[in-house]
Amino acid sequence: MDRPVEPGHFSACEARLDKHIAGRCSVDFPVAVVLPAGGSGERTGLLTPKQFCTFLNRPLISYTIQTFERVPWIQSIVVVVAKESLDLMMDIIHRFHHRNVQVVHGGSTRHRSIFNGVRALSEGEGGTARVKPKVVIIHDAVRPFVEEDFLLKITMAAKEQGAAGAIRPLVSTVIATTLEGYLDHSLERTMYRASEMPQGFIYDVIYQAYQRCSESDFEFGTECLHLALQYCGTNAKLIEGPPTLWKVTYKRDLAAAESIVKETLSQSACVVTGGSAQATELANALQKSMSTLDMEVDVISDLMGDDAKSLSKEWNFIRVSVNSSCFSEVGKMLSALEEADRALLHPVVIIWVYLIGSEDGSSASEPMGGEPAAMMELATGAKLGNILVYGIQLHHSKEATLWGRSVEKVAQMSCALIRDRSPALTGQLLQA
Repeated sequence: MDRPVEPGHFSACEARLDKHIAGRCSVDFPVAVVLPAGGSGERTGLLTPKQFCTFLNRPLISYTIQTFERVPWIQSIVVVVAKESLDLMMDIIHRFHHRNVQVVHGGSTRHRSIFNGVRALSEGEGGTARVKPKVVIIHDAVRPFVEEDFLLKITMAAKEQGAAGAIRPLVSTVIATTLEGYLDHSLERTMYRASEMPQGFIYDVIYQAYQRCSESDFEFGTECLHLALQYCGTNAKLIEGPPTLWKVTYKRDLAAAESIVKETLSQSACVVTGGSAQATELANALQKSMSTLDMEVDVISDLMGDDAKSLSKEWNFIRVSVNSSCFSEVGKMLSALEEADRALLHPVVIIWVYLIGSEDGSSASEPMGGEPAAMMELATGAKLGNILVYGIQLHHSKEATLWGRSVEKVAQMSCALIRDRSPALTGQLLQA
């Protein structure tokens, strides 16, 4: 599986989160998206439909919506849900500040739901006319990982050909069986492809295809490209998509999706020194050690001025302190992150690294006083806002080899905390 650029944007090349170049693609015609999300998700074995299952405190469908919101040339998104899920979907939209999203009721089958979404793009409330898009993209609500470059390929091919769809090579041989359960014949795998999402259509093509199709198509059909061909004579351009187009189908897929998002959020960190010379020295050593663990690390003096820009791009912060009074700076970071609404979509990590036996004159055996209790209280409150606060206590050593090992251990612990994002460990003061 390719390494992701950001949740909802994946590429074979490795890039940092939030370095996605908004607007790099030029599309000079209106494009809209329909996300059918009315399924019951029976194959997951869960009571909650998979599109509403959460990981990292956020439902799956919110990740998918964000995928399309980050594409500047997509003008609107229609989410189609079962009637009983309407209030839940509206709550998700408001809670995660999604924009330009319309929610409509689904139908009894997949095709009926998609048609409801397509109609909503040109028909307002009470049947009033709306400005319809030139191209409409249909995508599964449970496929959160699709990159803008591929969406552009589908969109432009749909504009030129009338329809376009993603395909992937078959990974298993397809066989036909007899009524008695024996092998009848097998298909030549290289001659066939799996039809995937997204699919794109000239709006009038998919609208007319649904108007003309039969009740049998509505009841039993699943392939939109086939409707365009059968009822409008539009033969779709097929484009091979990347491996990241996979669909969350089973319960294990939710865990895989969470793992991908965690990996994406763990590509970089920002170490804040507070301006102390010894803290800066430790920060530079951590930067070097963590780079060997495939994490890109920036070192800044404080979250002020130009350094404050780190709030808008980083998901992981390490505050290095040489005296316990600097713990208050963690509280200031927390307040700044909460004010910036940084943890709305993904959990933010703050790691407080406290250096003992440093220039403040404290000894390795000096007690921490009330700091552990204060940190636990701070972390408990922060967790409610999706910010995870951890602590690492590091004992300074003048012996170079021992000191190097200690720094390396802090780097390893920091990387593990950032990648695991475990709520159970928040507020703990770990020993390096």
